[in-house]
Amino acid sequence: MDWQKNLLIAAILATLLMLVIRWHEFQEQRPAPAAVASQTSSSAATPTGAVPSATSEIPVAANELSEAAKVELAAEKLITVKTDSFDLVINPLGGDIVQLALPRHFLKLDTPDQPFVLLDNRDNHTYLAQSGLIGLNGTDTAQGRPLFSSEQQSYQLADGQQQLQVDLVLQQGDVKITKRFTFTRGDYLIKVDYLIDNQSAAAWSAQLYGQIKRDSQNFVKVSALEMNPFLGAAITTTDENYKKLTFAKIAEKEFKTTEKGGWVAMVQHYFISAWIPDADSQNTYHLRKLGNNDLYLMGFTGKVNEVAAGSQGVISAGFYAGPKDTKRLEEISPYLDLTVDYGWLWWVAKPLFLVLKFIHNLVGNWGLAIIGLTLCVKLLFFKLSATSYKSMAKMRKLAPKMAEMKERYGDDRQKFSQEMMKMYKTEKVNPFGGCLPLLIQMPVFLALYYVLMESVELRHSPFFGWILDLSVKDPYFVLPIIYGITMYFMQKLNPQPTDPMQARIMQMLPLIFTFMFLWFPAGLVLYWVTNNSLSILQQYIITKQIDAEPSHK
Repeated sequence: MDWQKNLLIAAILATLLMLVIRWHEFQEQRPAPAAVASQTSSSAATPTGAVPSATSEIPVAANELSEAAKVELAAEKLITVKTDSFDLVINPLGGDIVQLALPRHFLKLDTPDQPFVLLDNRDNHTYLAQSGLIGLNGTDTAQGRPLFSSEQQSYQLADGQQQLQVDLVLQQGDVKITKRFTFTRGDYLIKVDYLIDNQSAAAWSAQLYGQIKRDSQNFVKVSALEMNPFLGAAITTTDENYKKLTFAKIAEKEFKTTEKGGWVAMVQHYFISAWIPDADSQNTYHLRKLGNNDLYLMGFTGKVNEVAAGSQGVISAGFYAGPKDTKRLEEISPYLDLTVDYGWLWWVAKPLFLVLKFIHNLVGNWGLAIIGLTLCVKLLFFKLSATSYKSMAKMRKLAPKMAEMKERYGDDRQKFSQEMMKMYKTEKVNPFGGCLPLLIQMPVFLALYYVLMESVELRHSPFFGWILDLSVKDPYFVLPIIYGITMYFMQKLNPQPTDPMQARIMQMLPLIFTFMFLWFPAGLVLYWVTNNSLSILQQYIITKQIDAEPSHK
């Protein structure tokens, strides 16, 4: 009996330790508010327009004999683009996306007029998407970056319009280069094309590069009881489908690899940005720290593209900036969906999420979907739980006999153990029966934890009443308190330890778990409240049945 309780306590404490470790890997990314830049933006939100340090920022081509584009670096005018998915700003100097907000995702639930800003370029924060051409006839060189022109300074996706194209034009001698951004309604994937019209007498040659430039800053003050998600780079390689690199690892050593197709991404809680180059060509990926500054580059350089004299050509890549939508990421590129990181229990978490999403499609509420998922899990483990509850009910019924035996044999623990095992055999009680079924269910709980923490679908999703966001803690701690009460009643149905110290520890567990769950996502606590309530009902019925059975003499 005692060692059985020790095993259960150890399992519970081990689970708690794993959750505490996860706490320090999960904390919702909440960037400081920033208004979307416009032509009248303040200087703090407007790119300076200074020429980048090409020797450190622009990738080095295989042939570094390129000529600087013959352009005048006049004061640029920012280009604004509005679609149903984006409010973004393009700097014509280089054609970089220097600010990008997601109007369908709010910064906070109580600020629906303030979109979540993913890319930004302020005095105290740098996060932008760069792309260009390097090589023999490249436009991005050690001497500077090209200044494109556009027909308009503002573009908007009109009602009923499915696609919006924004063209930036550069005349390079007899070669016309058009950098085209294509936005599609309802999608977070931006197509970036370089259209080359070579009317010169010689062949034109260059390589496309795309990169994410970001600092390592996290503006959120993280306390010991809050959850800190992964913030850093990710890439797919031949050896690893999903490889994460923290800023510290990148600063320690530059990462470089050449892959067919592939992608490189900047990952944070619920959202990512990623460059996806041509899937059929060899691309060189680089992740490095930029000098001594707190700036990091995560990007790719494509193959050498040649356009014959008097002909046209297109060089393309994709840039995704938006939520971690598993289905859409799967469609875009192999293994990009792994940025929805379910950890080592992905094989349990993925089916759980599919069931959760299926139920949500039926009931239309994520809170009800969690309750429905809990019912499914309980049905899955119904017989296993019944075995556990029967074992615990029998142990509870035998508790008076065990207390009598302990008093009878006193300090003779060997004799006490022998008689206890004899009683187990007579009463047909399996001492493992109470613990092992509970331990088997632990991976499901941990996998659901990953699902609720990683699924952007639950972000800002209400349940009812005071629960306005299932992805964050209960603001009034009602669910954690209810959880503690249900755990208390569950303990009352279980056999009590004969050792006074163990009994006190078990009595403290409802308080300990209640305290821990105060900062857990409301959706996760809702799962446990529902699970405990169903368990109490099942265990109560089984206990009554066992109590009605006659004991062996």
